[in-house]
Amino acid sequence: MPDLHSFEPGGFSFLEGGFPYSAGVVARPGFEIRRVRFAQVQPMAAGFARIAAILQAQGRPTTALCAAELRSPQPFTMAGFQGFNRAYVDVLTDWGLVRNGLNPVARSNVCPLHDAPAEPGFHAFCYTVPTSAAPVAPLPATFVVAGSGEWPEHLPFPGGIVARGDISPTGMAAKIAYVLQTMRSRSDGLGADWATVSAAHVYTGHDIHPFLASHFAASGLLHNGLDWQVCAPPILELEFEMDVRRIKHETLD
Repeated sequence: MPDLHSFEPGGFSFLEGGFPYSAGVVARPGFEIRRVRFAQVQPMAAGFARIAAILQAQGRPTTALCAAELRSPQPFTMAGFQGFNRAYVDVLTDWGLVRNGLNPVARSNVCPLHDAPAEPGFHAFCYTVPTSAAPVAPLPATFVVAGSGEWPEHLPFPGGIVARGDISPTGMAAKIAYVLQTMRSRSDGLGADWATVSAAHVYTGHDIHPFLASHFAASGLLHNGLDWQVCAPPILELEFEMDVRRIKHETLD
């Protein structure tokens, strides 16, 4: 299990991930995570500027940014994905988020199969705010689990992809099972309560209906509905991705 680190300047803790993103974030006591979705995808530079303005208006530092949801025109090669990540992480570093080589910001980055943006940009982001008063009873923590596809990132790419190249029902079942287990494992690593997930996003161009009962309902994810976005994961050869979260306050910008 990856280590859970406290990021006190932001008011959240994060599950250690890789260079581009953490595996997930959870609000620290006295804070909650909020989400802002953009009405239109904001190109990267404009998106960062808009996020900075929103944080400033809320009286929050740039270190309060804890999760990003990106949209890209089409899947990257692995080399292209790595190049994109370097520029993205440079901004996070300038904002005081990347410290001691650790990136605390969770992320998803997927590619719409219809009405895709002309260039990569922000679809949504999450940030922390202090809670105004202590609740009468303890409330479940707000959290965001980062997007994950069917590639165990400790294995070589692309050979480590689960059911690589197999989009048959058997192959898709294996991919979905792996990603669901990753979501659950990351939630556990954050100390989050899986039963309190408020939104679960599925990103794939493949039919998920055959797996609704066997996989999604069996995982307890259908009580709030399932958000299926017709998108491809960000790297060529990946076919299925998910993220999950518990957020109480969401706004449209």
